[in-house]
Amino acid sequence: MQWEHLTAPKFAKAVRETEVCLFPMGVLEKHGDHLPVGQDFLTVHRIACLAAEKEPAVVFPPWYFGQIYEARAYPGNLSIRPTMLLELIEAVFDEIGRNGFRKIILVNGHGGNFALNRFLAQCTLWREKPYSVYTQVDWRTPDRQKEWDAICDTDVHMHACECETSMSLVLHPELVDTDAIPEEGTRALERLAHVPHNFSGVSWYANFPEHYAGDAKAASAEKGKKFLELHVDSLVDFIRAVKADRVVPALEKEFFKRAENPTQ
Repeated sequence: MQWEHLTAPKFAKAVRETEVCLFPMGVLEKHGDHLPVGQDFLTVHRIACLAAEKEPAVVFPPWYFGQIYEARAYPGNLSIRPTMLLELIEAVFDEIGRNGFRKIILVNGHGGNFALNRFLAQCTLWREKPYSVYTQVDWRTPDRQKEWDAICDTDVHMHACECETSMSLVLHPELVDTDAIPEEGTRALERLAHVPHNFSGVSWYANFPEHYAGDAKAASAEKGKKFLELHVDSLVDFIRAVKADRVVPALEKEFFKRAENPTQ
């Protein structure tokens, strides 16, 4: 169920029946020269909708504000000041909670959001909320990883690659400029290899200055259907687990009770 498609009475009914809101998080950034800048939010929102058809939940409208400062050097990027971004997301979460949802699932569609999403979950311990935030940090079980690897013909899958392009050929083929796919794929340049075990703001740029990582020539719609099925099924499993969970809300309640008088 898509939030924006529901009438007010149907929305209220969906909240009562599911109590779960899926919050797909994408960004606007360059994806090589062949995929749209909206690739991440277009794809993750569709994955969330497909999962919600299998396990009922309400899907928040397309969201494209996230951590994407590393793409500010390219056309089409949209970045928000870090403090404003955090305040904006918290405000939206609070509105989701005010509408009656007790569980918010962050569905990530962008690699640069992983640390942000963990931090957003941790931020819920600053002030008690009427909702709990869950984020799926690893959607690939060992079996699903084997299936994924068996589909791939390339070994670098990071950005605008065989995998992303294949899914795009299924979800929005009209937006894929196959003629613009480079003849050769790209690998990390490792320009910061002299500083081992380091992460800097320019780490991604140091490795992939053209914002393309992988080889999209191997992409196909046939592969895309298989990739999508693995994504969707994994999210369905996660939604079901979150719906059944009673421990996170209980522990949060216990935590805040203790936080009021930590020395008692």
